[in-house]
Amino acid sequence: MVRKKISVIGAGNVGATVAQFLAMKELGDVYLFDVVDGVPEGKALDILEGLPHWGADVMVKGFTTVNPEAYKNLENSDVVVITAGLARKPGMSRDDLLNKNLEIMSDVARNVKKYSPNSKVVIVSNPADIMAYAFQKVSGMKPESIIGLGGSLDSARFRTFLAEELHVSVEDVNAFVIGGHGDDMVPFIRYSNVAGIPISNLLSKEKIEEIVKRTRFGGGEIVNYLKTGSAYYAPGISITAMVESIIKGKERIIPCAAYISGEHSKHYGIKNLFIGVPIRIGENCVEQIYDIDFSNEEKALWDKTVESVTASCAKVDEFLKSSH
Repeated sequence: MVRKKISVIGAGNVGATVAQFLAMKELGDVYLFDVVDGVPEGKALDILEGLPHWGADVMVKGFTTVNPEAYKNLENSDVVVITAGLARKPGMSRDDLLNKNLEIMSDVARNVKKYSPNSKVVIVSNPADIMAYAFQKVSGMKPESIIGLGGSLDSARFRTFLAEELHVSVEDVNAFVIGGHGDDMVPFIRYSNVAGIPISNLLSKEKIEEIVKRTRFGGGEIVNYLKTGSAYYAPGISITAMVESIIKGKERIIPCAAYISGEHSKHYGIKNLFIGVPIRIGENCVEQIYDIDFSNEEKALWDKTVESVTASCAKVDEFLKSSH
């Protein structure tokens, strides 16, 4: 059997952690790329040398992209995970990263289009929904073949905090977060439950609001602890879940940044943009987008996150226009 090929662009903490998890789960051969000379080769070899203890028979290789020819190794990737970009520092908002990372994303998008135009693409670079929009604009690849990290990670954090508060298994907590991957994200209380029991029956409104707030600023909480970096273990696992659903055709329903157009535009009040919504992820990447009903309060929160994403995408359009 021919193994799947997964390319990870960006060998920093997130990229290397993803590469390790993908290899340990034997999802395919992993190709790691980075602009820093020797780093992807060294990290790939380090991961590879640990795999005998996991009984994982996959190849892990690294390539430095200072020489653009290295991107040839992207050829015929089944999935491309893009983590390349600068990490957030304390006091830096996700939007502060925008222009710096747009330049990096534009270069990556051109190379993915050139060498692996039929791949499925998972965008991780911050802010992920905006970077997914930029990637699609530059590459011209099918929007349904592109998803962005956001809800997958935010929902995992939300589930973690709920399980911790209720002293129950995280496996029994069903909860999800939609909207932009930023401080305006929308944790969906009404659809959250523990083994079918609504969380509003189990926790006070004040406690739920406290957990929602912690979820919104979950990334910032970790940045404040680390001082010189941001989260990578939870993002790594969240990304691996998305990739696994593509590679194995698991058809998991995970909130991710997906391209909203056509019939979904009217429902969500957003057109031709990427934003976090519940989607079914399979071999074709976005297999289905689910429309969910909003209460008046939820709609107000949703409109706020839509406004934020729309404004950032307008900045992307300006950047791309000025860079031509």
